[in-house]
Amino acid sequence: MTHAPAVKAFIIEEFLPDVPAGELADDHDLLENGIVDSLGLLKVIAWLEDRYGIDADTVDLDPESFTTVTAIAAFIEQSAPKTAGAA
Repeated sequence: MTHAPAVKAFIIEEFLPDVPAGELADDHDLLENGIVDSLGLLKVIAWLEDRYGIDADTVDLDPESFTTVTAIAAFIEQSAPKTAGAA
């Protein structure tokens, strides 16, 4: 199951409200291009905790896991409890 559409929708809604979803490539570097800054990263992590049940205190929060929509979706696959994610 891919979580990329939900991740992209969240990124668009929170950080790029005037950009159509089709214009954000899944491999676009969100950190390097200033779309998500350090405070935005905290917002992303809080969303992952709420939506997917990921406990930020028990997983490795490597910044590389949050660079792109694809990387965040892979992080969810690895870190979310297997009963979560269908939300």
